Amino acid sequence: MSCCLFEYCRVQELKAVREFLFQSQRNNNSSADRKGENELAWDDSNWGSWDNPEAKEVGSGDTTGVEEDTAAVSAPWLQDCLVSLSPCSDLMVVAKGSKAVFLSAKWRSDDGGREGMALAVSWSGTLSTDEGESVSNVICIPLASQKRSSTGRPDWTCIVVGFSSGYVRFYTESGVLLLAQLLNEDPVLRLKCRTYEIPRHPGVTEQHEELSILYPAALVTIDGFSLFQSLRACRNQVARAAAAGSEVVQPPPLAYKKWGLQDMDAIVDHSSVGIMTLCVFDQMRNASILGGFHASVKGSLPAMSQYITVGGGPYTGFYYAIEGSSQPLLSHVALAVASKLTSALFTAASGWLGWKKQNEEEPTQKQKPKVEPATPLAVRFGLPDSRRHGESICLSPCNTLAGVTDDFGRVMLLDVGRGIAIRMWKGYRDAQLGWVQVSEGRGESSPSAPLPRRHAQFLVIYAPRRGILEVWGTQQGPRVGAFTVGKHCRLLYAGYRLMGVNSVTSQGWQLHTQQVCLFDPATGALRTVTVPFHLALSDKKSERAKDLHLLKRLTTLLKSRELEPGEMEGEREEVNEHTHTQTRGGVSTPREFSCLTNITRLLLANREAVDEALLQLCSSQLKLLQLYTDIQQLHSTVEASTDAHTKPVSAEPLRVEEELARVSLILQRYTELTSGSRPSVSFAQDSPDASLSVRGFLSQMECEGEEIRVVPGPDADWTQLGSFLFWGCLTGESPLQKVCDTLQETGISPQHLLSLLLSVWLHREKEVLKKPKAVRHLHTLLTALSSMKGAVESSWDMQCVSPWWQQVRSACVQSHSAAAALLAAIVAHRAAKVNITSLAETKSEWEAVSLELEQWAVCVRQLEDVLALQTLLCVAPLKGTPGGATPHCSVKALLEGGRGCIADSVAKWVFRQDLAPEGLKDMLQRRGEAQRTEQPSQPVLREKSQEDADFNKAAELLVSVCQRFPDSLSPDLLFAHCCWEYVVQWNKYPEVCWVRQYRIVFNIHAVFPQCISSMMWNTFIVKRFSAAAFLMEKVGKAPKERLCRRDVGMGDGAMTSFLGSCVELLQILMEADSGIEEVTPPELCVEEVWGGAEGPASIVELALEQRGIHYPLVQHHCLLATLLHTAMTFNLRVKPLSLFDSKGKSAFFRELVSIQLMPSGDMDPGLVSLRQEFLLRVLTGWVKTQSEAGMAPASTRLDLESGDEMWPSLCLDLGTLLQVNPDILRRHLVCELYNQGLDPRAEQVMLEVEDKDVLGSQLLVLTGQRLSYSLLHTQTQTKPAMELLARLPPTLCTWLKAMDPSELGCPSVPLSQTSRLVSRLIEILPENHGQYSLALHLLEAVEVLQGED
Repeated sequence: MSCCLFEYCRVQELKAVREFLFQSQRNNNSSADRKGENELAWDDSNWGSWDNPEAKEVGSGDTTGVEEDTAAVSAPWLQDCLVSLSPCSDLMVVAKGSKAVFLSAKWRSDDGGREGMALAVSWSGTLSTDEGESVSNVICIPLASQKRSSTGRPDWTCIVVGFSSGYVRFYTESGVLLLAQLLNEDPVLRLKCRTYEIPRHPGVTEQHEELSILYPAALVTIDGFSLFQSLRACRNQVARAAAAGSEVVQPPPLAYKKWGLQDMDAIVDHSSVGIMTLCVFDQMRNASILGGFHASVKGSLPAMSQYITVGGGPYTGFYYAIEGSSQPLLSHVALAVASKLTSALFTAASGWLGWKKQNEEEPTQKQKPKVEPATPLAVRFGLPDSRRHGESICLSPCNTLAGVTDDFGRVMLLDVGRGIAIRMWKGYRDAQLGWVQVSEGRGESSPSAPLPRRHAQFLVIYAPRRGILEVWGTQQGPRVGAFTVGKHCRLLYAGYRLMGVNSVTSQGWQLHTQQVCLFDPATGALRTVTVPFHLALSDKKSERAKDLHLLKRLTTLLKSRELEPGEMEGEREEVNEHTHTQTRGGVSTPREFSCLTNITRLLLANREAVDEALLQLCSSQLKLLQLYTDIQQLHSTVEASTDAHTKPVSAEPLRVEEELARVSLILQRYTELTSGSRPSVSFAQDSPDASLSVRGFLSQMECEGEEIRVVPGPDADWTQLGSFLFWGCLTGESPLQKVCDTLQETGISPQHLLSLLLSVWLHREKEVLKKPKAVRHLHTLLTALSSMKGAVESSWDMQCVSPWWQQVRSACVQSHSAAAALLAAIVAHRAAKVNITSLAETKSEWEAVSLELEQWAVCVRQLEDVLALQTLLCVAPLKGTPGGATPHCSVKALLEGGRGCIADSVAKWVFRQDLAPEGLKDMLQRRGEAQRTEQPSQPVLREKSQEDADFNKAAELLVSVCQRFPDSLSPDLLFAHCCWEYVVQWNKYPEVCWVRQYRIVFNIHAVFPQCISSMMWNTFIVKRFSAAAFLMEKVGKAPKERLCRRDVGMGDGAMTSFLGSCVELLQILMEADSGIEEVTPPELCVEEVWGGAEGPASIVELALEQRGIHYPLVQHHCLLATLLHTAMTFNLRVKPLSLFDSKGKSAFFRELVSIQLMPSGDMDPGLVSLRQEFLLRVLTGWVKTQSEAGMAPASTRLDLESGDEMWPSLCLDLGTLLQVNPDILRRHLVCELYNQGLDPRAEQVMLEVEDKDVLGSQLLVLTGQRLSYSLLHTQTQTKPAMELLARLPPTLCTWLKAMDPSELGCPSVPLSQTSRLVSRLIEILPENHGQYSLALHLLEAVEVLQGED
């Protein structure tokens, strides 16, 4: 609770850094030494050591390695260097002259094996590019990452270096030059940066990021946002150029503002305060001073940028630049673009005119960039002191205060807003300053404090002449810390954090930055200062600060695991001095018991000097510790077995065991299923078996006077406290009666003890089921607690329910531990019966006994049903089926879930088991069987037999659950809920075609299919169905995989199955609607014990509330679904919605119960033509699939769907609905079958064709194509074929040559089939037909060819 200075990093390789930076100086000293040896002259090379006794000669040849290391770290060489540390402490720059060394952070191990962060040399080299140029200032600016996953660490760090030539250059961590710009021709004096800070109050102006560069008579400011973007772009461009091996393109110059600071003789340092706005009074005061009595004041307050400079004449100057008075200088950009264009044109022209030879090299003359003039800025006011000269200024983090050092050894504290000096420290020559800002902790603020947290600022002063580091409270605070350090250290204070942060990206970030760091070159250690907030509250005499110090020390002692009793005794006197500090319960282990006793006695001896509240606190804690010790001792005694043997066994536990035998079978099955559950990870301290610590015990107990009260807390803590009190009694390891007597003497409420007992019993179900005797101990405990005073009131009205036993029932019905809750209910039922009977006998009242016992009978029956249901839900799903966590149910959850909650739970289990509708139907058929014949168990030989055994066990459990819920799990209700569950899961995972499981609705009551199907359509199906229709309408064909997933949410294969399922679903709707008038709706009933269920309406109740469907509208949608399914199956080009008129389009995707204006009458011939063309393509596609399936080998032939033969009849049915002539479709089908060589099928369809003449003409052309292929287009033409062709009539020969056999799908058909086809032609063509004679000639030709073959 006091200031501390701790080391967090070390700088390595300091000797190498010094040798690199002072290499030229060492060479000069060595040459001077050699010259002194050869010449007779005074040896004055070491005279300078008189002024600096610690300095040693570096270049001496006889210096040992140890002396060299000592010289490297002890000499004040660091004072001659420029040092800059990144605010993130991951990069340090040390520069001198034209050289610099970059040190980056790395994790390294010391000799002891401890890991820590260290700064090691990552780059060293020369930064100057011009002759005579040297580094004059340097800073490191970390740039924030733009990635969303960033948490506040910098992306990279930019090193900004100012030179004596006026150049400012920007480098990466590896020394790569990113950007260079000449802003002024004078040396750069100081580089300072300001980054974004979140405003702590609504009235504070949000400050923008900025880089300021001070010259002897000018100040240049660069906007932080543009600088951040430019540096990122330059870094990316350099990386791309390095990867590609190309040259780096010179980036455009930066835009900046340049102010000419006037009215000061000398300026050595500055601070950019930021944008500020004067108040109205200050504005009127300034206007009256500057303009006199008649001065006017503007209505709007101007925003100004404030700059503070230190130097001489005046000692401190305040400058104010009104925003907008100076535009950013962009002439550099225009000049750069113009110079590039000029050089490019001149180079091109010289090549055209022949002035430039091929091997001529251009003279490289470096032209100095143009320097823009500065905008004059006069000093507003200052602190005049002709003899005093300022050396440095350090601005506080909140921009309200500033520390200034001067050549008189003074440190002055300035009020930035008022422009006055408010404090001065003396005796700090060559002081270095820094600031530490501390936020108030979450627990330190008072309840009445405002919402924003307070912040305190401390000024850190390092006096190198005295070797001391001091921390002072501002504004008039005392010195809160002082540390003795070396005389050659450097205090590194950045005053900024990450660049590139704004109010949006900084949300949720934790910026890892150090405010003040002290670098000691003697050891290479980097140390930071931490100051607690409470030191800013008041001075040394503050009692609150002393209290906080004492509380911190006591808390540390009490939390220590290696605490010695003597240490606590040593703190007693200090506790006595500060007794007004009130704190509760610091005791954490039993070892503090004696210490607390001694402290309490000391306080009681000094009552007049001790607060009464503290005495009460200590005495109450002492009483609670005594109870903890007593319970712990009772659990550790060996008298547990004596109670059971000394007292005779009563008859009540035996009756409890008789009732348990009735449910033993289901308990055994439940135990088998839950004990073999999947393993899980748990922590030892969270286990109920973990010993309850004293701290945990005290946190859950309160002592008010003589009464001890249990504090309600989380279930885990409640269970742990209950285990501490009662678990030993339940397992029979502790003296049960003594524990109850001890708890009764403490005055703890019996209701709290009952809650603790039930909590441990219900939450440790697995351990309870493994201990059969725990039920008997529970009965004894319940009986003992019931007999306590205040448990069951003697004044209890027998006409009402007992609050004591109602508490037990409430805990049981709310618990998800079904077995433990049932056991507790059976035990409590028996104990309550005995208790109520005894009370009724004393009051001679028997009427109310039945009311309480009826409540218990209902509760036990409900818990038995829940146990059977939970046992079924615990059955693990088969391999390869969708699993998931086992659902848990309770009586309360089932009652609040509504009447359909039970059926819904079983439906979810059916889905997890992936039961087919037929398998579920077989299971439910066992409902009527009284007992199922069981076969003796056989050893498991095959996996299939194991699966059958698991299936049989699941079937038995399902049948037993259905017998317990005959109304809630009637077949109709269960099938309806299963159907709904499958479609719900399909909606989550549409790729799996679970929607086909709705065929289960065929097994439901005749009223339900229409209702359930209608709800399924409106809730899940119609949205994806309409998306599929609009997608096919848009693309004009069967869409591919990507489009289907984008618009419909499933692949093309799944969408085809989905559309087929839609057809079947709509057909179910139409079939159910046709017979719904003949069936009366069923009555929905529930079991008597579950009649109090209240909650949302079940699926069946919602389904019965559905209105009747409009049959024509369903048929209309079924027609569209069939068209979509057909197009997807055969991959056809079609716009399905374009096959309907405007009335048909507007009727789609409406509610099926609404009455829409449907298409009627004759359709437009153009629309009918489109429909006919589509159906003809469907028939063509089906015939091609039949042909391909027939030609495929038997080993690779695909299994056709069972409904594959239904496509022709389906097309004919569609033709009737779409007003297409079915005879046209039959003729086309016959021609396509003959075209593919499927003549037997074609002959069957030919019998149904009505217009034989047209069919004969079509088949005549097809026969000619076959014969033309055989005579003219075969590879090897035989001689008989050529002779036959010569004997043919010229008309027939010409006709055959005009035929195109390429139109045939299967041209190589046996001649026997062609002969049979010609015979069929002659039969169907009349003799007066124009092509009858041609058919006769074809028959003769085919017969001749067939005879020759």
